[in-house]
Amino acid sequence: MKTPSLPTGKIRRIVIVAAVIVIGGTLASWLLRDHGSQDALLLYGNVDIREVELAFRQPGRLASMAFDEGDAVTAGAVMAQLDATPYREKLAAAEAELQAAQAQFEKLQRGNRPQEIAQAREQVRRAQAAAVDAARNFQRQDTLLKSGASSRRTVDAARAMRDQSAADLAAAQASLSLANAGFRSEDIAAGKARVAAAEAALTQSRTALADATLAAPSNGVVIARVREPGSMVASSTPVYSLSLRDPVYLRAYVGESDLGRIAPGTKVRVHTDSSATVYHGQIGFISPRAEFTPKTVETTDLRTDLVYRLRVVVSDADEGLRQGMPVTIDVDTADAADQHARGH
Repeated sequence: MKTPSLPTGKIRRIVIVAAVIVIGGTLASWLLRDHGSQDALLLYGNVDIREVELAFRQPGRLASMAFDEGDAVTAGAVMAQLDATPYREKLAAAEAELQAAQAQFEKLQRGNRPQEIAQAREQVRRAQAAAVDAARNFQRQDTLLKSGASSRRTVDAARAMRDQSAADLAAAQASLSLANAGFRSEDIAAGKARVAAAEAALTQSRTALADATLAAPSNGVVIARVREPGSMVASSTPVYSLSLRDPVYLRAYVGESDLGRIAPGTKVRVHTDSSATVYHGQIGFISPRAEFTPKTVETTDLRTDLVYRLRVVVSDADEGLRQGMPVTIDVDTADAADQHARGH
């Protein structure tokens, strides 16, 4: 059966109408997209996760390593330990030194014992008796010399004994006075200083012993295990490299023409090429200094443009964001306007 054909003029009108619809739709789509691009602001950057090299503050032999590369760690987790035997021995010696210094200081504060004072008093009494006897002997010999019953040599010897006994008495009296007065204030101050020095040495020994344990400063992931148990490590020698997971930063750049469309605190959405996950965050820092666009961010034509570096803090980061990964940042310009209105 033969299909009826349309008139040529009618076919021409249909083609014209269809072309107008297609062109109009394309134009409307382009206008809408252009209008939207005036409100949207897309920035490009990279994931900038902080990394830290973990090391002991003390030298020693590495006794144990608790984590391997790729392991997740939590803040405070013990990651490695040194052989702590030398530090325990130093701590014991420091404790003994402190006890000795404290005992000496207490002795200085309390002064002489009553028995020591009594002994000094008895020395004075003996010296007094000897002095009295020597004085009487000299007088007797001097009288005998006048009557010719004694010689000059005997008298001189009696005089020397009298003077020596008087000196011994003075020395015994001085010793008694010192025993009653106790120790000098300068000696007590020196004893107190020795106690303080011993306490400081003990604190240092305790700190050194604590430094024989290496703990994670924050939540993170081990990206490098540098040493192995049995190795001798110097102070500040890295044994682990840790990638910190909280917070996760993004490094991005904005042109001068768009600088007024962002503000610290502006909310953003983050996209990656590796997944459909949308992350959220906010702008935390905008550099006050202009710089040339890094080669890793833009095309060759834009590398000579001056831009401003900014940092985005991601609030819901997960394992999908890895160090150096390129990201696209969708800035909420309406929120930026609010931030500017608040005075940022």
